[in-house]
This record gives sequence, C-alpha cells and structure tokens, in this order.
Amino acid sequence: MSGHSKWHNIQKTKGAQDAKKAKIFSKIAREIMVAVKEGGGDPNSNSRLAAVITKAKAANMPSDNIKRTIEKAIGSGDSSNFENITYEGYGPGGVAVIVEAMTDNRNRTASDMRHYFDKYGGKMGTTGCVSWSFDKKGIIVIGNEDGNLDEDTVMMDALEAGATDMEVDEDCFEVYTEPEDFQSVVNALEKAGYSFLSAQVEMIPQSYVRLENEDDIKNMQKLLDMLEDNDDVKDVWHNWDNE
Repeated sequence: MSGHSKWHNIQKTKGAQDAKKAKIFSKIAREIMVAVKEGGGDPNSNSRLAAVITKAKAANMPSDNIKRTIEKAIGSGDSSNFENITYEGYGPGGVAVIVEAMTDNRNRTASDMRHYFDKYGGKMGTTGCVSWSFDKKGIIVIGNEDGNLDEDTVMMDALEAGATDMEVDEDCFEVYTEPEDFQSVVNALEKAGYSFLSAQVEMIPQSYVRLENEDDIKNMQKLLDMLEDNDDVKDVWHNWDNE
C-alpha cells in the first residue's frame, strides 16, 4: 500500500487484480458465509455482513453471486469453524506488515505465514509488534475519471453523511470515516447516488518506509504476492512506500 489508501496499490496492479478476480470473489464469499453464520442473513441487523457486502460490491462481485452466497450460508449445513486471526511482522528493510486471515486450521496458516516471511527476508513477530504504528480508518474511494463530480459537492455530501475528512487524489476522492461510522456513511453515500471503487475499513500506516536496495524491493513484492495469493488471507496492510 502506498499513499493513503490501498486503492493506490490496486490501481497500479489492475491487470494482476483482474487475473485474480475469481480468487478475490472466492475469499469474499467465504467472508459472507462466516458473517451470515455468526449474525444471520439480514444486513440490516448484521453489521458485519453489511460491511462484507459493501466490500463485495466495490470489488464488482455480481449481485446474483452475493445473493446466492447468502442463501447458501443460510441453508448450509457446513460445520467448518473459521476464525479470524491477525499476524504481524517485518518485511525486508524493516517494512511493517499486518496480515488479516480467516482460517479453519490455524496451525497450517501460521506455518504458511512464517514460511513466507522467512523466505523473503522478513520475520514474523508477536501480536502488537507493528499494529501500534497503524490507525484503523474506514476509507471509501469514489471514482471521478470523467471529471463529472464536483469536489465541493462530494465533500459536503461526505461530511453530512458522517465522514471525518476527504482527500482528492488524481481521478478519485478518498472519504475517511471512523471505523464505527463506516457503514452508515456508506449507506448515506449510496442513497445519494455514489458508487465506489473501493470501500473498506483499513489499517493506515502512520509513517512509510522506502526501500532502496533492489533485492529488498524484489523480495518485498514477492512477499506481498505470496501473502495475497494464499486462500486464507483476507487483507494485507503494510507501510512500504512503493511509488
């Protein structure tokens, strides 16, 4: 992640992201099923499900897929016991890395994570070793490539919806919220007619690390690729300034 939002990284690797779309949808489907099993199939009364649906829509997951996944989860007899686990560590050059995973086998996932960190010049650490240097924020990215949206209007709508701030970055607007206000801001902006390029609660680094050594750069990218390709990994946050 570079700049203020993971969207920067998504933009830069759009081709790769398109190639991985099936895997992304599969991971989101798992999140939807776990959210339904924990809190029911109504997003109006299940805030976690509502947040995952928002994430799915922003990833362009078809509405029919989302609906079928919810229905499958409601009627499923699957007894898989998934749990959310967060891993923290350092990549090459001291880059701070946070990995959010959802797994039904914590031993397998922990072993995979440790292997990736070790293989590419990093080190997995203990809980809290890097998360203290990140802030949790809701980030809603509104595209404006055609320039049809007025900055002042978007800012006013965002603040009225409960956002804390907004930044204009190239061809998009990045709307910031407190984590607890994220879904209500999303709902208000959707009602106002906005669609999103990305919408998620993210871990935002307080400072960034720039890598100068070519081997460190290559290994850091390989580490991120391996983490994001793992079926158990939901999200990866880091403070590498790779612009």
